Amino acid sequence: MYTDQRREKILSLLQEQESVSVNGLTEVLNVSRATIRSDLNYLSKNNLLIRTHGGAIRSKEDETLKIDKNYDIRKQKNIDKKTQIAKKALAYIQPGECIVLDASSTCYELAKLIDQSDLKLTILTNGIRTASLLKENFNLTVILIGGVVKGSSNAVEGILGIEILKKLNIDTLFTSAYAISSSEGLSDFNLYEVELKKRMVEIAPHTIALIDSTKFEKKSIATFAKLNQLELLITDDQLLDEVKKYYENDVEIL
Repeated sequence: MYTDQRREKILSLLQEQESVSVNGLTEVLNVSRATIRSDLNYLSKNNLLIRTHGGAIRSKEDETLKIDKNYDIRKQKNIDKKTQIAKKALAYIQPGECIVLDASSTCYELAKLIDQSDLKLTILTNGIRTASLLKENFNLTVILIGGVVKGSSNAVEGILGIEILKKLNIDTLFTSAYAISSSEGLSDFNLYEVELKKRMVEIAPHTIALIDSTKFEKKSIATFAKLNQLELLITDDQLLDEVKKYYENDVEIL
């Protein structure tokens, strides 16, 4: 089991039973106590659990994460910021291009603007709502990336449909994330969607990240893109200047 998978399992167990012990996790995950302690310390440092003597308990951030996994709730958060970002991003799409939109709520706002435009495009997406929104637009060829669909998520997960990305001449990937940090880059909480996003970033010649100002200097479970893999980072006008200057050492910010 990879490190990220092990840490997601720990968080999953916490959602089920509210507390975990080092001894119990050692048996369940079949790794050493030192490894479990390292995992718990990492997750505690990123406010994903609260470290206790001999184990950990669920954190307030974990409760927020469970809510944020519900797409219908998530897409209503910071809607003004997402709309502002989407308007900026639309200017980076040219007629006739083949683009990729991930399943994020920010990319959904961009999809709404595309639908209202006269742009003729080929659009690949793992966003179920995004594909449903755009499928009736005769100017657009919409391709839904195949994979697993679960629960309240809007995303098709996994890499079952990755081959379609390799067969088409993609121009630009537009993606968002649960969190961004200068050290870890773009990170998210769903390991299966993260794996697909990693492949998207690898395949697309240009990647534009759409990240609202509330997500900066935070981390989630797994990283899918480093800052130097981004062509451009688009955010809203609420990002503090000192934070913006810090990130501009690694990526252009709009």
